[in-house]
Amino acid sequence: MADRVIRVLLVDDHQVVRRGLRTFLEIQDDIEVVGEAADGAEGIARAEELRPDVVLMDVKMPGMDGIEALRKLRELANPAKVLIVTSFTEQRTVVPALRAGASGYVYKDVDPDALAGAIRSVHAGHVLLQPEVAGALLSQDDNAGGTGRGSTLTEREREVLGLIADGRSNREIARALVLSEKTVKTHVSNILMKLDLADRTQAALWAVRHGLTS
Repeated sequence: MADRVIRVLLVDDHQVVRRGLRTFLEIQDDIEVVGEAADGAEGIARAEELRPDVVLMDVKMPGMDGIEALRKLRELANPAKVLIVTSFTEQRTVVPALRAGASGYVYKDVDPDALAGAIRSVHAGHVLLQPEVAGALLSQDDNAGGTGRGSTLTEREREVLGLIADGRSNREIARALVLSEKTVKTHVSNILMKLDLADRTQAALWAVRHGLTS
């Protein structure tokens, strides 16, 4: 059971918020809060030290904000999934976070059980996107070369891409297509390379835009 526990790092400049999140998450059997940080720079240091599975990252913080911290984590190739926890609903706040590599976002008034579900979801490799934000990203990513790049995908890669867009993890894709996880990872890498995309979030959006979802 111990190896299934999701290790979580809380990054938020409000101690009350961190305390509330910790209090709730610590009653979850499969989630462990391994540390806290009060700003982006401290969050990076703690993430590198503790190597959590999931980071709950605030956006607006003094000094280094959550988006810049997220970019730095990606530059460091830190494997943690980042779930943005924000009180800001504007697309100009959320969209850059997703572009920087966030696996999704929730609002600070989220139902506690929904928050735990979101943590489990991003840990499993899913992407959490609200429809209005997905639409904004698709609009901003629109370019003439997108469809042409898609012609380089094999039929199997298109199947994998469609399942990524449906929110499936590599394990679930492997099970659905009767492949090994290693083979699925290879397909995902090839898809990102051929489409010139940075991560699964962008791949999911590309698939939605080009009608590859089920």
